[in-house]
Amino acid sequence: MKDLVFLCHRIPYPPNKGDKIRSFNILKQLSEYYRIHLAAFVDDPTDWQYQNELNKYCASLYLVPLNKKTATIKSAKGLLIGKPLTAPYFYSSKIKAFVETTLKSKPTSDVFIFSSSMAQYVQGSEFDGLRRVIDFVDVDSDKWRQYAEKTSWPMSWVYRREARLLEREEKQICIEFDKSVFVSPQEAACFKKLVPESICQKVDHILNGVDTIFFHPSSSQSLTRPCSDKFIAFTGAMDYWANVDAVMWFADKVWPQVRKAIPQLKFYIVGGKPHEEVSALAQQDGIVVTGRVDDIRPYITHALMCIAPMRIARGIQNKVLEAMASGKATVLTTMAADGIELPLGQQRFVCDDPKSFLAGILDLVENEALAISVGKENREKILSQYHWDNTLSPLLDMFDADNKR
Repeated sequence: MKDLVFLCHRIPYPPNKGDKIRSFNILKQLSEYYRIHLAAFVDDPTDWQYQNELNKYCASLYLVPLNKKTATIKSAKGLLIGKPLTAPYFYSSKIKAFVETTLKSKPTSDVFIFSSSMAQYVQGSEFDGLRRVIDFVDVDSDKWRQYAEKTSWPMSWVYRREARLLEREEKQICIEFDKSVFVSPQEAACFKKLVPESICQKVDHILNGVDTIFFHPSSSQSLTRPCSDKFIAFTGAMDYWANVDAVMWFADKVWPQVRKAIPQLKFYIVGGKPHEEVSALAQQDGIVVTGRVDDIRPYITHALMCIAPMRIARGIQNKVLEAMASGKATVLTTMAADGIELPLGQQRFVCDDPKSFLAGILDLVENEALAISVGKENREKILSQYHWDNTLSPLLDMFDADNKR
């Protein structure tokens, strides 16, 4: 085996939220072909307990605590030096030293970067001899544009600035690196519009996958607390703005009409660190905000259906893939469905306005056979197309990993 430096903006374990699910599965795959030297930030103190788990996949592991308040203050430096705020936010002299020491002491020429904010550690002409592959995941600059459109001044100005400067940085990274990867063909196509045609051949995509054994229609049947509720479920990190926006829109525009039509139905919001606006939703009739749970699978299993009313989204939504793998029908927006090849039965439940979203939910509640049928189709689609072994195979080709054992 050869050595590979792997840099990640967030510890890739446990695989319990969007970016960590993807980064962990990439780490797991690459560790079969490389001795991995991983450096990452730890932004959640509870994640320190997983160092030993990560050591199973790494030849060396270097974790640095990320204090969000301190990092936010550091990010203000970006305003003074004309850089995106995310660059100083994720800068650490300790990680810089780890990278330099590892590259000097190990016979490696391969580097994998997860997230554009970590590219800064291997940018510049002194790194030109390395094979550098970056997983942008999403076109983050475009995501900041979406944020700017949905907020008022002064934050709209901050987000617009971040979008502009980050786009410039994304282009430069693509020029310097050997391969720039995104989570879907749509994201890759979006990025290609931003860069010179001469480097478009460097841009590719690697789909998200699902652990189809972990997420299975009968994988976990028991809830940590007794539950006789009939409910629909939304899953996700509830401090993430796109998720907050989704449940707030649904609770305001759709849920009152659902509750009126089916008074006994409940809406479960399942995910850690709920924003104060989300926590306040628990005061509404029929809404349950769980906070962090040890295992989301029982909630998916017991739900009549899952929902994904995303209005701000980039790339592929893991929550949708997980629900599909669990054999659940899902009512979702076009944004949530972006990048996912939905089965025919599921396609009819792509709904972008309150009226159609309500109709989709009522259809599935009132027609159990339909919900079961759509769920089965969803599971079959995941098994045939979205298993991690299948989706990650292009990454090995980028590194010519079959010859690295």
